[in-house]
Amino acid sequence: MVSKTDDIQASVPNCNVNTVDLAEGETPDRKETKAQNKDPCGHSASTAVMNGGGAHYHSEEESKQDGGGDTDGGEDSNEQEVIVIQDTGFTVKIQAPGTEPFDLQVSPQEMVQEIHQVLMDREDTCHRTCFSLQLDGNVLDNFAELKSIEGLQEGSLLKVVEEPYTVREARIHVRHIRDLLKSLDPSDAYNGVDCNSLSFLSVFTDGDLGDSGKRKKKGSDLEQIDCTPPEHILPGSKERPLVPLQPQNKDWKPMQCLKVLTMSGWNPPPGNRKMHGDLMYLYMVTVEERHISITASTRGFYLNQSTTYTFNPKPANPSFLSHSLVELLSQISPAFKKNFTVLQKTRVQRHPFERIATPFQVYSWTAPQVDHTMDCVRAEDAYTSRLGYEEHIPGQTRDWNEELQTTRELARKNLPERLLRERAIFKVHSDFAAAATRGSMAVIDGNVMAINPGEETRMQMFIWNNIFFSLGFDVRDHYRELGGDAAAHAAPTNDLNGVRAYGAVDVEGLYTLGTVVVDYRGYRVTAQSIIPGILEREQEQSVIYGSIDFGKTVVSHGKYLELLERTSRPLKVQRHDVLNEKDEPVELCSSVECKGIIGNDGRHYILDLLRTFPPDLNFLPVEGEELSPESVRQGFPRQHRHRLACLRQELIEAFVEHRYLLFMKMAALQLMQQKANKESKMATLTVNSSPEAAVPALPSTENPDASAKSSETLTDSKSDAVQIETTSTSDAPQPAATEATTTEAAPKAEPTTETDSPSAATTITNASQATPTEDVVPTVTTNGPLVPVATAIQNGLCESPLEGKAEAEDSIPGLAQAKELAESLAAEDGSGIDPKSREVVLNACKAVGSISNTSFDIRFNPDIFSPGVRFPEDSVDDIQKQKQLLKDAAAFLVSCQIPSLVKDCLDHSALPMDGATLTEALHQRGINVRYLGNVLEFVDKTPARAQLEHFYRIGISELITRCAKHIFKTYLQGVELSALSAAVSHFLNCFLSSFPDAVAHLPADELVSRRKNRKRRNRVPGGGDNTAWASLTPSELWKNIVSEAQSYYNFTLHCENADQVVEKYGLQKITLLREISIKAGIQILIKEYNFDSRHKPAFTEEDILNIFPVVKHVNPKASDAFHFFQSGQAKVQQGYLKEGCELINEALNLFNNVYGAMHVEICACLRLLARLNYIMGDHHEALSNQQKAVLMSERVLGIEHPNTIQEYMHLALYCFANGQLSTALKLLYRARYLMLMVCGEDHPEMALLDSNIGLVLHGVMEYDLSLRFLENALAINSKYHGPRSLKVALSHHLVARVYESKAEFRSALQHEKEGYTIYKNQVGEAHEKTKESSEYLKYLTQQAVALQRTMNEIYKNGSNASIMPLKFTAPSMASVLEQLNIINGIIFIPLSQKDLENLKAEVQRRQQLQESGKSVEELTVDGPLELEDKIPMDVNVD
Repeated sequence: MVSKTDDIQASVPNCNVNTVDLAEGETPDRKETKAQNKDPCGHSASTAVMNGGGAHYHSEEESKQDGGGDTDGGEDSNEQEVIVIQDTGFTVKIQAPGTEPFDLQVSPQEMVQEIHQVLMDREDTCHRTCFSLQLDGNVLDNFAELKSIEGLQEGSLLKVVEEPYTVREARIHVRHIRDLLKSLDPSDAYNGVDCNSLSFLSVFTDGDLGDSGKRKKKGSDLEQIDCTPPEHILPGSKERPLVPLQPQNKDWKPMQCLKVLTMSGWNPPPGNRKMHGDLMYLYMVTVEERHISITASTRGFYLNQSTTYTFNPKPANPSFLSHSLVELLSQISPAFKKNFTVLQKTRVQRHPFERIATPFQVYSWTAPQVDHTMDCVRAEDAYTSRLGYEEHIPGQTRDWNEELQTTRELARKNLPERLLRERAIFKVHSDFAAAATRGSMAVIDGNVMAINPGEETRMQMFIWNNIFFSLGFDVRDHYRELGGDAAAHAAPTNDLNGVRAYGAVDVEGLYTLGTVVVDYRGYRVTAQSIIPGILEREQEQSVIYGSIDFGKTVVSHGKYLELLERTSRPLKVQRHDVLNEKDEPVELCSSVECKGIIGNDGRHYILDLLRTFPPDLNFLPVEGEELSPESVRQGFPRQHRHRLACLRQELIEAFVEHRYLLFMKMAALQLMQQKANKESKMATLTVNSSPEAAVPALPSTENPDASAKSSETLTDSKSDAVQIETTSTSDAPQPAATEATTTEAAPKAEPTTETDSPSAATTITNASQATPTEDVVPTVTTNGPLVPVATAIQNGLCESPLEGKAEAEDSIPGLAQAKELAESLAAEDGSGIDPKSREVVLNACKAVGSISNTSFDIRFNPDIFSPGVRFPEDSVDDIQKQKQLLKDAAAFLVSCQIPSLVKDCLDHSALPMDGATLTEALHQRGINVRYLGNVLEFVDKTPARAQLEHFYRIGISELITRCAKHIFKTYLQGVELSALSAAVSHFLNCFLSSFPDAVAHLPADELVSRRKNRKRRNRVPGGGDNTAWASLTPSELWKNIVSEAQSYYNFTLHCENADQVVEKYGLQKITLLREISIKAGIQILIKEYNFDSRHKPAFTEEDILNIFPVVKHVNPKASDAFHFFQSGQAKVQQGYLKEGCELINEALNLFNNVYGAMHVEICACLRLLARLNYIMGDHHEALSNQQKAVLMSERVLGIEHPNTIQEYMHLALYCFANGQLSTALKLLYRARYLMLMVCGEDHPEMALLDSNIGLVLHGVMEYDLSLRFLENALAINSKYHGPRSLKVALSHHLVARVYESKAEFRSALQHEKEGYTIYKNQVGEAHEKTKESSEYLKYLTQQAVALQRTMNEIYKNGSNASIMPLKFTAPSMASVLEQLNIINGIIFIPLSQKDLENLKAEVQRRQQLQESGKSVEELTVDGPLELEDKIPMDVNVD
C-alpha cells in the first residue's frame, strides 16, 4: 500500500491498487481499464481541460488495449508543448576569488539566483553569501532568466565579485555559516524544524551504492559476508526492540568546529561606530578555548578588542579582515580550519536527498537524547516572528491571502504557463502550511495576544503574521443544534475537504481561503488567510450569498450562482431553491452554510464549505424517514456525536459511476425487449444495421468481422434478454454481499482532484463534442458487446439499492444501441428519434435518479435534512427524489463499498499494514473511518475470516488508538504547561503498561512556589483543575476506551486492560505505542521500554521529549505531470515499455518542476522508473533510481512508513542483481525489522519479504538460516492464500531447493510433491509449471537414490568403499535471481515474433474476461514487448 501524510487522502499516483509493483494487483489499476472504451476523439479535449484540473485521470494518450494502436492524434499537441521546456543547456565558466575557474552546466530557463544557490552549496565556495556575478564587468540581475542576458553563451566566464555587507546580508551570512556547521547534525530533524527529516539508508549501504566509485565488489568473495541477522529479526522472535529503529550514523559524531557562536551583548553598534561601518558584533569561543569578539562591518569581518565586560571596538592587533567569516576563523583557529574542511567534504558526499528540505514538515515519534547547544540563530528565530525566509522579503510579514490568490490567477493556457502556475501555488501552499503550523503552536502555548482578550479563553481569536486563528470550540452556541463542541471540532476538517474540492475544480474567478487545521496539545486550531477588508465590517454586511445563521436568513447573488454553477457538475451539487425568512424562494448552488463575500480586492470568496458534500444518512437519524433495508440490516441510522457527518467525495464518485453503469444496462435491456417484441423479420433488419453504426467507435481495422460477430451475439441473446428482464422485475434474489464484486471505482488519483470522468455525470448531451466526459461510452469490441468500463460494478453483482435491475450477465445485449441512442438523443435534441426510444432513456433516467430526463446526470442537494433549511412547496417531488438518492448512496456504502474493500483485502489487491494505510484504503473507496466498527464486524462474519486476520488486527489496533486519542485530547486540555511531560507519560502508562497502579508524579519537585497558591489568571485555554489528570487509572482509561469504542464506532471490545487486548487480538504494545504517538503528536525517547513489568511503570516523564502538531492541509497537484505519469503506466501495462519509460521520465521532469526535488508523487515515479530500468536490463540505473525512491520515502513519509518498507525491498532486489549481496541482505533485514515493528510477523507481505531473505541466504549458502525464513514464508502464504494457491506451490518449491542443497532429499521431495499437486490441480498437467515441477521431482528422486546407494556402499564395505562423487550444487546466482524475479512478479520469457502476436491477442482476451468478472486462475501475463529476443514481463503469480 502506498500512503501519505495524514491529510492527503490518496495522492500517490499509483500504478496499481497494490502498489507493491506492477505485478501484484489483479487488473492493473482499475482506472486503466476504462481506457478500453475511450473514444478516439476524446483526447484533444484533454489539452483544453487540463488547466482546470478537470480531467484528472484522462491521460493524454489513452491506452487502447483493443486497438493495439500506439498513440493517437491527441498526444501530439502535448508533446509539442513539452519540447518548449527542454531547451538545451550550456556550460559557463565561473571564477571565484581564491579558486580555480570551474565549469557549470546551466539551462536557459534558470535564474541567476539559482547559480548563487549552487555556489553557496559547493564545497569550495560554500562560505560566500554576499557576492554578485559579473559578465564582462556588468552585474547580472538576480531575478533575470539566463536566456534574457545579452552575450551569455557557451563558455562565457562569470566572475564572482565580493559585495559590501548590509545588516541584512551580514545576518544571512551568519545564518548560512551556522547552517554549514550544523549540516550533519540531525537535531533539526529530531526537533521537526525547517523541514528537516531523518533518513537511515546510508547506514545500511555504507556508501556501497551508485557511482561513488568506492564500490566494494563483494559479489565474488562470499566468505566475508556476515549473514546472521540480529536475534530479534529471526522468524518467531517475540522481542520487538525500539532502539534499532534509529541506528547510529557514524557521520553524525559531531565534528566540533566552534564551541560557541552567538550574538554579542554589545549589539547594536552605537551611532559613532555605525558611522565607521560596524553592522553588528559576534561573540565566539573556539575549540582551543579562545574567547573572541568579532565585528561585522560593511567590508567584512575582523577581530575587535571587546571582552565580556569592556567595550573596545578597535581592531585587534594583527587585524585580519576577511570577507567571509570562515576565512577569518580559519586564520584564528587551526582546529576550525581542519574540522570545517572535513565537515564540508562529508557534507558534499552525502546524497543530496538526505539534506534537501521536504515540502511539508515530517515529525519523528522517537528521538535520542540530543545535547542542547548554544545557537544564536535558533535563539533569535524563537523570539522574532520569522517564518521561512521573511527577512529576504521586503516588508517583513507576508500577505498570505494576496500570495495565495495571485498564484491562482496566473495564466494557464499552455504547458510552461501551467507549470509556472502550479509551482507557484505549491510553493505558497507549503510556506503557508509551515507559517500556520508555527502560529497555531504559538497560540496554544499562549504566546499570541488575542484580538478579543476580554472573552473567556476558549472563545478567543487570534491574528498573527496575517493569518487568522480560531479554536475548535462551539463559540456563541453557533453549533448548538448540530452537536456543540463535537460539531465545532468536526467542522474544520469538513471545511478543509470543501476547500480541497473547490481548489481542485479550480474555477477561474472563484476564490477559497488558505486553510490549515492543526491539532496540538489537545486543541484544534483552524488557521485561515484573511479576506481583505473583512475585519473592518460586520459579517452580516459582507455576506452577499448564503446564510450566516444556518438557513434562517438566506441571500443569493447572480455572479456567485454563475461561478458555482461551473463547479456543480464536477462536485455533483444540484442547484436548488430554499425559503428565506420572508418565505420567498432563494436560488442556491451550494449548501446554505457556504458564504460568499466580495473582498476589498474585488475577488469573489467562498468560505465555510463544511457541507460541500451531502449528509451521510446512516449517521443522521431523521424523524419519520426510513432508510433502505441494506442500511437498516446493519443497524443504521445511528446517532453520531454531531450532525455534520458527510459522505466522502470518493463515495459520491463511485456511486455515480455505479449508477451510470446501471443506466446503460437498463437502456440496453429495454431496447432489446422492444426489439424482441417486434416480428423476427424486423429484428433481423435491426440487428444487421444497428451494430454497424456502433462499430466505428473502435478501430475496426483490427478485426473486419467484428461487426458480423457482434450481430450474431445480438441475435443469440435476444431470447435471453426477455428472460432476464422478467426475472429482474420479479425482484430476483441478490447474490450475497460477500460476493459483491464492486471494486474501487474511486479514482486512485488524489480523490479531491476533480475527475470529470464517467462518474462525473456523463451527460451524454455533450457526447457530440469531444469532451473528456464521454470517456465511458461503451463500444462494441471484437468479443461481442462488452460491459461498459467497469470494473466499477462488475456485472452488477453488487447489491444495488435498485432491486434486481442490475442483472448478472456479463455481456449485455443492446448496449451498443443504447449508447448510440443516448448520443443521438443528445445530439439532435431528440427530433429524429422515435418516441419509443426516447421513452427508453426517460425510463432509465428515472430508474437511476438522474436529474435530467434526456441524459444521465446525478447531483445531490447538500441542504437536504439540514436543520433550519426550508424548501418551497413546488419542489416537494424533487426533494423526495433527492432524499431517496441520499438513502441509496448511504446503502451503497454499506452494501457495496465495504464488501468491495474486504474482497480487495482477500485477493490482496489492498494490503494495509498500519493505521495510516488502513485509513487510506477506506478513504479510497469512500468509506469514512466512523464505519470502522462496521467494517470489522463485516470481516468477522466473512467465511474467509482467517485469511483476513491481518486486516482485522490492524483494524482493532486503529480503533483502540483512535479511541485513546479522543480521550487523550480532552485529557490534555486540563494540563498546564509545566506538567505536560508528567501527564503524557502517565497517560501512556495507563494505556500500555502492565503496572496495575500507575501513579502520576506531580511535578512539584522542580520548583515549589514559596508564596502559597496565588490566584493566577488562567493563561492556558481550558484551565480548570490542573491536577485532575493525575487521578486517571489504567482500569478507568480502558473502561473509557471500551465505552468510546461502543458509542463512536458501535463496536464491542472485550477487555479491561492493555494485556488483555494484546492477548485477545494478538496486538503488539510497540505497535500501539507507535500508532498513538503518531496520532497524538507525541515524541518519546528511543530506548527499550519494559511494558510488561508489574513492579514499575514503563514510562517516566523524562521519556517524553516533545509534543508535535498534527497538521492537515491541502496538497496542490501537478496535473500535467500526473497525466504523463498515468499515460506512462497505461503504456507499461500494455507492454510498451520503451514508450512508457519515456513518458514516465517526462512526468518526473514535470513533477520536479512543480514540487521541487522531494515529494511523495516523485517517489512513486522513481519507483516505477527503477522497475522499468530493471526489467529492461539496466540494473545500475534501476539501483540509482530506487535509491532515490528509498531516501525520498524515508524523508517525506517517515523512516518506518509501510511505503518505505516496500521501497527497501525493491532496492534489495536491485542490489542483489548488481552483485551487492551483503547490502541486499542488510536492506532486507532492515525492512523485516521495520515490518515487525509496524504490523508484526503475521502479515501476507511478510511472506514475500521472507521469501526474498530466504532466497538471498540460499544464494550465499546459509542453508539453515534460509530454511527458517522460507518455511515461515510458506506458513504465512498457506494461511493467507489458502493451501491450494499457486503462491504456496512456489513457496514449497523454494523450500525444496534449499533442502536439495543440504542433500536432504527426502524433505526436498516431500515439499516438491506438495507443489506439484497444487500445480496439477490448479493449472492442469499440460501447463509448463506442472511439467517443470515434475522434471524437478525426477531429478530429486535420482539424487536421493544415488545418495542412498552411496550410503549403503559405505555401510557394506566400510572404509574401503568406492564412493561415487555426489553432486551437491551450491545455487548459481543466476538461478537465485531468477527465483527472486518470479516472487517479486518479474519474469523474462524468450519469445519469437509469432508468439508475440499470439500473446498480445491473449492479453487482450484476458483483460476483457477480467473486466467481465471471470477470474483467470492461470498465470496472467501482463503485456508483451520485444526487447532483443527476451521479453520481460510483469506477472501475476496466483
